[in-house]
Amino acid sequence: MSDIPVIDLSKAPGERAAWDRPAWFVYLWAVCELLFVTNPWQISSGLRIRVLRAFGATIGAGVVFRPRTRIKFPWKLSVGDRSWIGEGVWFHNQDHVHVGSDAVISQDAFLTTGSHRHREDMALITRPISVEDGAWVTSRCVILGGSRIGRRAIIRPLSLVAGEAVPAGEIWGGNPVRKVANR
Repeated sequence: MSDIPVIDLSKAPGERAAWDRPAWFVYLWAVCELLFVTNPWQISSGLRIRVLRAFGATIGAGVVFRPRTRIKFPWKLSVGDRSWIGEGVWFHNQDHVHVGSDAVISQDAFLTTGSHRHREDMALITRPISVEDGAWVTSRCVILGGSRIGRRAIIRPLSLVAGEAVPAGEIWGGNPVRKVANR
């Protein structure tokens, strides 16, 4: 097995490729995220939203952000009106994540837009995620870059959506994810 080549990670490009902001701004965000967004003792959804907006997130009216939420880069997050973001949701958004209006992202869901060129040099690659109006990503789901969750679609708990386009009004679940019913 020692004849199989390994990528030297010290030479992997793009550690900061997705930042789109100066280092001081990213570090300031990290401190504010810890104090005001991820903090389980911070009970004010309104304060959490004000801090996210101050760092460039686009968040509509009537949105609820529960505690322990993590957002990698708020300037790459858009949430429509009246949506609910559950406790422990993690937006690992190295690319844009768009959540429509009246959508729900439930507890401990993980949405990640980034991956790596694992066959070449481990460089960062990103693709956006879209969760359309009225969709519901239930608890502990993993949504990967390139995924689109259609209008009023539901993703069942513990499912993995790996870049698929889930049609409007359908319920999908599992790993691999597949249609299980109409909503």
